[in-house]
Amino acid sequence: MKRIYFVSDAHLGSRLVKDPREHEKKLVRWLDSIKDDAEALYLLGDMFDFWFEYKTVVPKGFTRFLGKLGELSDRGIKIHYFTGNHDMWTFGYLEQEIGLTVHRRPEIVDWNGKRLYLAHGDRLGDHSKSVMLIQTIFHNKICQKLFSYVPPRLGLGFGLGWSKSNRQKPKRNDYAGYLGEDKECLVRYAKAFPDSAKVDIFVFGHRHILLDLMLKNDSRVCIIGDWFTQFTYGIFEDGEFYLEHFEAEN
Repeated sequence: MKRIYFVSDAHLGSRLVKDPREHEKKLVRWLDSIKDDAEALYLLGDMFDFWFEYKTVVPKGFTRFLGKLGELSDRGIKIHYFTGNHDMWTFGYLEQEIGLTVHRRPEIVDWNGKRLYLAHGDRLGDHSKSVMLIQTIFHNKICQKLFSYVPPRLGLGFGLGWSKSNRQKPKRNDYAGYLGEDKECLVRYAKAFPDSAKVDIFVFGHRHILLDLMLKNDSRVCIIGDWFTQFTYGIFEDGEFYLEHFEAEN
């Protein structure tokens, strides 16, 4: 039986990556390694450090990554892209040109007798005023329209600069290590999820940590790390979900 793959948080284009080209190439090597046994690929958000599609302009770069996704899509592999908090501003290019299915909210899917709840993870379980405010602005169609009038060179430069400064801020829980069951927003969210939904596995990105936690109701919370510093991913095969590191050499 073929496998289902999950990866998130590559943050391609980040100004904090020493060698952006090698960063992208490593991701492409991994994609190439799964092409023969993948039935589906779930990209769980923030694959780009900042992505905003203008009407006739898309961000420069990522040619190898997008080309490889196009190749996998042409091979019949179903590719699902869940938008994150860095790349929610996609307005048709990824669907029309690459063949991806874009999801803007969490989804529940059934695979091989298991029910999986899939999401990037931002906005889930975190009700702080600052998070709610920034997410309201980001998702507001009027704000998006106004930003589209900013020249691409300035707009994309601003977005990448914002992302870099945001990650460098102290006390950012999004980039902290495991906070414990009671403080992890995604764990709290999964615990509060109705048992009637009968979710077997919650699969998230966003937090940049590896976590495989069994809850009292026999659901699992799996946070799949990232492709930013850890180069980790998830696999669902024969009804089982597990986490792996990509260790291929150049």
